[in-house]
Amino acid sequence: MEADPFLGFYPNRGDNNVADGSPNLSDFSFTPFPEHQDNIEAQYTLDNSCQDSSLPIVSYTSLLLLDHSKSKKHKFHRCKTAPAMVVMPENLEKSNDPKPSQADSASLVRQAALLLVIYLSLGVSIYYFNRDHFSGLETHPIVDALYFCIVTMCTIGYGDIAPVTPSAKLFSCFFVLVGFGFIDIMLSGVVNYVLDLQEKMILNSTKMNHGDAGGHHVEERRFSPIDYVFDFAKGRMRIRLKVGLALGVVLLSIGLGTLVLYSVEGLDWIDSLYLSVLSVTTVGYGDRAFRTLPGRLFASFWLLFSTLMVARAFLYLAEARIHKRHRRIANWVLHRQITVKDLLAADINNNGFLSKSEYIVFKLKEMGKIEEREILEICKQFNKLDGTNSGKITLRRLLAGRNI
Repeated sequence: MEADPFLGFYPNRGDNNVADGSPNLSDFSFTPFPEHQDNIEAQYTLDNSCQDSSLPIVSYTSLLLLDHSKSKKHKFHRCKTAPAMVVMPENLEKSNDPKPSQADSASLVRQAALLLVIYLSLGVSIYYFNRDHFSGLETHPIVDALYFCIVTMCTIGYGDIAPVTPSAKLFSCFFVLVGFGFIDIMLSGVVNYVLDLQEKMILNSTKMNHGDAGGHHVEERRFSPIDYVFDFAKGRMRIRLKVGLALGVVLLSIGLGTLVLYSVEGLDWIDSLYLSVLSVTTVGYGDRAFRTLPGRLFASFWLLFSTLMVARAFLYLAEARIHKRHRRIANWVLHRQITVKDLLAADINNNGFLSKSEYIVFKLKEMGKIEEREILEICKQFNKLDGTNSGKITLRRLLAGRNI
């Protein structure tokens, strides 16, 4: 009797005389345990000493049902234990490591423009004060110097202006090497920035025309022909459009060069097209070149722009081929049946089965989208946040890590 957990539910009858009759359900007054009422299945009698089998056995479950039938039903909803975001400190939502912004790319453009001005100013100055160290047809000292610097930096090498003295040749070697590296900086930084900016403008304009301004879909978009060239889900142009635009710019540059060579340099259409193609592809046989003042002034700007666009077009072509190959391999990996060897290799926890996260990591590694080194770095960062080695990052631990 002392160990009975339901002693509090016995009515106070004063004695244990069973002659008083069967107990009344109205005599029982109790409050159910809300935390355990679903798990308790207990039955008890009024007195262990009672031997009369005619006495009814009252179950605790039946008493609960009787009591609940009289009371009003309530629905209880579970609430999350995490605190509301309105009471969270403001600095918890702010990252200590800000994401690189577009301003970094803009500063790169300014730095590249400044370096280009310094590079060309140095080259023009050296050529201007040492004109007798170079051979070739002269038009204007400053225009010839600028033309020589651009032809050297773009690695075209017409040969119409060439160094003849040892000092001029050493200067040309240094100028070529610096210019070659400078082209890479401009190609990877400035051109990418300009193309990305143009891509963003085209995407925003297309979204506004299709009723998707601000990135909010008013209704589900239907597939249209424009989806072949724009990937709205990823927010970028498809590689086929980039290749098409780059090739279009190359053809436009060739056409513009052909027209200027025909009208300014006095070449026929075949020779104009021939020199234009050799110029934008940086071949430069040397049998044809710009010989007039307007032609060299035009070439100083046209060659710099056209050679960069041709290089970018070839990079887009290579990227398109690689992207197609990777997509084909990824599709094969995604639908390939997993083997026992794969299961053993993907079982990171060594528990004999694959979880969903382990399967995803294994497929990403097989597709080449993530490497083992990157996984180890992510795990190392997770271990820093999980100081108790519990395998979890809790809110309390996150708050403690930020000294809040």
